[in-house]
Amino acid sequence: MTLPLTSGFRFASPLWLAALLLPLLVAWLRRRRPHTVSVVPYAGAWHRPSALGGSRLPVALGSAALVLAALALARPQLTARHLDTRHAGYDIMLCVDLSSSMLSEDYVRDGRRLNRLDAVRPVIQAFIEQRPDDRVGVVLFSAKAYTLSPPTLDHAWLAAQLARVRVGLIEDGTAIGDGLGVALSRLEQAGQDPSARRRGAFIVLLTDGANNCGSLAPMQAAAIARARGIPIYTIGAGKGGIVTVPVYFDGREVSERHEVSDLDENALREIADATGGKFYRADATGTIESAFASIDQSQKIEISARRIVTATDVFAWPAGLACGLLTWAAIAAIL
Repeated sequence: MTLPLTSGFRFASPLWLAALLLPLLVAWLRRRRPHTVSVVPYAGAWHRPSALGGSRLPVALGSAALVLAALALARPQLTARHLDTRHAGYDIMLCVDLSSSMLSEDYVRDGRRLNRLDAVRPVIQAFIEQRPDDRVGVVLFSAKAYTLSPPTLDHAWLAAQLARVRVGLIEDGTAIGDGLGVALSRLEQAGQDPSARRRGAFIVLLTDGANNCGSLAPMQAAAIARARGIPIYTIGAGKGGIVTVPVYFDGREVSERHEVSDLDENALREIADATGGKFYRADATGTIESAFASIDQSQKIEISARRIVTATDVFAWPAGLACGLLTWAAIAAIL
């Protein structure tokens, strides 16, 4: 992408500007040359010469032509400076758990309890907004895995889709392996786009449980990711121990139940280590934000930029005027 910066003017061969001193030097030498003068009384009252008399006009025109010729030889140019930036973004798949345990209200923001999905949603959206040059896609999974969006640069549309995500859209369960498998297939399809200049790809997996269903084991998915050179960053959401999960009926909370958090940290660490990613424990709103900030820094785009200066020669204008003035001076000298 090329961005305009400034425009200006310059001489490509400025040493020729020294020729501008020649008319002054000639005039100075003529003044110093001695002359024999005959004085006739009252002759000055007979004649009032104009500023450019017949003998002076060719000299004046020739001097102006010399100045213009010196300017033309100095090669005046109009310049424009541009900043040429070249960079390629990442393809990113966010793999988000939508199992019923994501309704556990063990996060607090501004003194208000939040469930795990509501706590992580704005952090995900902020992460997407901070990477405008990356194509980002989302896979949702519980007992099955579905693509909310393939990798896209339309982040505003993606944010609108994320705002509509709710727990209960998919049959309950935790199929981590299937979620990673769908994410990997989407990245493979995105990588086949010949028009996209990509620097690489990675997956961010966010879950609060352990794999308990699905056709693909998490470590099988990790092996595929490792073979393709795709790191997986894993985030374990929620607090450990006993958590409170609200129970809804007909869209309203009617009661709550208590259950033990079943996050499998060891499995998430193994997935991250096997693929070159990193595991993060996000048991508070602050740690969720720091996890995504760390991922953002570790997979940041380095933009290469160079300054380009384009120049347009305009010496033809003073050169043409100089030729015209020399022609005029020659005619005036003859006449």
